[in-house]
Amino acid sequence: MLEILIPFLILAIMGILFGVGIGFVAKKFEVPQDPKFPLIRDALPGANCGGCGYAGCDAYAKAVAAGEAPINACAVGGAASAEKMAEVLGVEVQLAEKEVAYVQCSGECGVASQKMRYDGVASCLEASMVPGQGPKSCTYGCLGFGTCVTVCKFNAIHVENGIAKVDEDKCVGCGACVSVCPKNIIRLVHQKQRVRVQCSGQDRGKEVRELCAAGCIGCTLCVRQCDTGAIAMAGNVARIDTAKCTQCGKCVEKCPAKVIKVL
Repeated sequence: MLEILIPFLILAIMGILFGVGIGFVAKKFEVPQDPKFPLIRDALPGANCGGCGYAGCDAYAKAVAAGEAPINACAVGGAASAEKMAEVLGVEVQLAEKEVAYVQCSGECGVASQKMRYDGVASCLEASMVPGQGPKSCTYGCLGFGTCVTVCKFNAIHVENGIAKVDEDKCVGCGACVSVCPKNIIRLVHQKQRVRVQCSGQDRGKEVRELCAAGCIGCTLCVRQCDTGAIAMAGNVARIDTAKCTQCGKCVEKCPAKVIKVL
């Protein structure tokens, strides 16, 4: 009996000693935690989307608690999260204007011409690496295979009639789709900015018409029409400076290709 009992007691005593030792070491080398951190973390939705610029909600909460990040950077939590964090920190909340993803292309099926039949992996990343950079004649347009759809955690983007389209009511502006698009045609825009250019192509006038019936021809009429200097050419496509745009709609009326629209 003693042969069994003695080893058991030895193991039990060793376990107690090790437990006490680990507890002492943990206490001795414990890193003090800001008491505001758990309160701020509880104010966040836990989506861990990275839209705030930090590696998840924990990292963002630590940065906010340390005064290194603004309280209005969480697009998912929005006003509710910002107000809770402001209460914890004892500051006033200043909400940022909501940004949403926007697919700057209108080359739908039947609008953008096709130069080939693509039978490969249904992925924009894969299709963009084949010779010709995808089946569409316009090498700048949306490929429509939905890589952006697969990375959206909020079910806010879908492929419709050959191009990706964003449901702005669901979009939180996290930027995941922006980062993954191989054509770089998805951008974050202020949701209130309704006058938008629906083309990202860099081909020239006559060439554009052969590639896509809805492409910017680079005529610069919109630039000359704008009274506030809000439109400029970025290569062969028009770009709008939202800080200057009054959304008067003059560029929309003058655009012969109808690629500038009020959405």
